[in-house]
Amino acid sequence: MTDHTIAHALEGIQTRISAACQRAARPAEAVSLVAVSKFHPQSAVQQALEAGQRIFGENRVQEAAAKFPALREKWPDLRLHLIGTLQSNKATEACALADVIESLDRPSLSTALEKASQKTGRLPELFVQVNIGDEPQKSGIATSEADRFIEDALRRFGQHVKGLMAIPPADEDPRPFFHRLAEMNRRHGLPALSMGMSADFETAIAEGATLVRVGTAIFGDRPAP
Repeated sequence: MTDHTIAHALEGIQTRISAACQRAARPAEAVSLVAVSKFHPQSAVQQALEAGQRIFGENRVQEAAAKFPALREKWPDLRLHLIGTLQSNKATEACALADVIESLDRPSLSTALEKASQKTGRLPELFVQVNIGDEPQKSGIATSEADRFIEDALRRFGQHVKGLMAIPPADEDPRPFFHRLAEMNRRHGLPALSMGMSADFETAIAEGATLVRVGTAIFGDRPAP
């Protein structure tokens, strides 16, 4: 997309977020947009920054490291969310680079992040990723293990654990899955909830999302990685 088109797309998404919040009787500022820039060039992120967007999502630590440090020099208020599966051996780099890690999904990663935070002196905000549809091909802690894992994460990381994240099954109505995740979030007293993407973020807002992750609707189709 061109500079103008990215700016126009962002404006349109924000308008839809505001309308969805109004329908749900929620204030518009209750929901933040994470612009998912994975596989898109640094120039596309810069165009979004120039249009006022400040929160971005990336899947891969290496790709994020190539894009964002230079952009932070001009836009120090930008926030980087890592939203893809995080390998344990990337935990130190992730702690140094990211503001938020949305994909805490297994005990071995919790241990790696503990060690990484001690090494770097820095721990990003954390979201526990739940495999809300219990799909074998997807990342995320299984729903049968989620409560115990969330409690363990809260013991380890305290207030750094901000909420839950999930991606519902692609071929089903997302609303029951969003509802289930929101109930789990409330059960643990967590303040934030990351759910909803380009095709279903308005439904997610109706069910209580505080973060929605939108990529294609802002940046266009992703180029090959």
